[in-house]
Amino acid sequence: MTAVSLGVHDLYRKHFGPGRASVGRMIGGMVEVDSHGPWLTTADGGDYLDFGGYGVYLLGHRHPDVVAAVHRQLDRHPMASRVFQEPVTAAAAAALASVTPAGLDLVHFVNSGAEAVEAGLKLARAHGRTALVTTRNGFHGKTLGALSVTAKAVFQDPFRPLLPDVTEVAYGDLSELDAALSTVAGRGCFIVEPVQGEGGVTIPPPGYLRGAAELCRQHGALFIADEIQTGLGRLGTWWGVDAEDVVPDILLVGKILSGGVVPVAAMVATAAAYAPFAKDPYVHTSTFAGSPLACAAAHAVIEVLRRDDLPGRAARLGAKLLAGITAEVAKAGLAQRIQVRGRGLLIGLEFADPGGVGTLFLNLLDRGVLANHSLNSSHVLRFTPPAILRDTEVDRFLAILAEALADL
Repeated sequence: MTAVSLGVHDLYRKHFGPGRASVGRMIGGMVEVDSHGPWLTTADGGDYLDFGGYGVYLLGHRHPDVVAAVHRQLDRHPMASRVFQEPVTAAAAAALASVTPAGLDLVHFVNSGAEAVEAGLKLARAHGRTALVTTRNGFHGKTLGALSVTAKAVFQDPFRPLLPDVTEVAYGDLSELDAALSTVAGRGCFIVEPVQGEGGVTIPPPGYLRGAAELCRQHGALFIADEIQTGLGRLGTWWGVDAEDVVPDILLVGKILSGGVVPVAAMVATAAAYAPFAKDPYVHTSTFAGSPLACAAAHAVIEVLRRDDLPGRAARLGAKLLAGITAEVAKAGLAQRIQVRGRGLLIGLEFADPGGVGTLFLNLLDRGVLANHSLNSSHVLRFTPPAILRDTEVDRFLAILAEALADL
């Protein structure tokens, strides 16, 4: 470890506790100090191709258009009074509504994905939908309400009791969902990811989302699509629900909306679903939510996604990467041990032996590539690369992956 790394490590241990400090030391004690495009730079001058970032960096790091928009807003009016109406936030809401499925026009900005989940659950409660149905291995955040529908005991158990009346159903199983919603008819709310990200890049069977939406209508339940990780192009379409032409009552947006520059997320709803919040603008508020600075970033992100067709580029790059990764796994003789799956630029490698996840993660890290583990699936290593990759960077990644797999 360098002197800089040791100093940062000591500060982490002193102010964040030994757990976080130990994780940093375990993976080599690197300290990140710079970023651009698909690259991270560490204090010792190392460059890392960022295929991690937990789904945030579809535009890469510090996209010039987003940075410029934030600079302009910072120099003019970064925070609002919350008394007057403010044009940047209004324009960002209009831009977001212009790319959501038809009918999702009402926007509530927040600061993080978990806050978007909280807003969605509170909105459901305002309609009397207090019985929550979630999916096993689904991940929706770690604030108290979001944690209640994040079906993972290791995260939930230290904080019980959580919200009451929560039912877990198997992801992709419409019969189990039907049974759960029928028992809470008229007061149910179903929250689901179009593809489970932290659950290990789990892709539902065709027709699942459409069937789930229909069951919600039949049983008088609200349908919340959590697109915090899957939305805004990550799956090769604007939204994961687009694959089945589904319009949820509530859509949750985050990660990519920030451009990787300023944290921002949103809950978007139909007029009927949003009615309780529309009636009383003070029933659910946050001091920092929807700041002009954050909304300048969000608006710029949407403009870049549309102008450069990054959802389409994610589809093309994702297909190339999925084929390349599958081929390298086969060449390494690991097809029986590793299952490769993905959609767009959300790709998972599921290991028969969970120990392989950590080994491949470190093998890639040693060669200059960052990946993600999956919080709700210890068997899956996850890639969430940016859509601005050049062919040379794709080729470099596949070459590094081949070496890392060979060392398994």
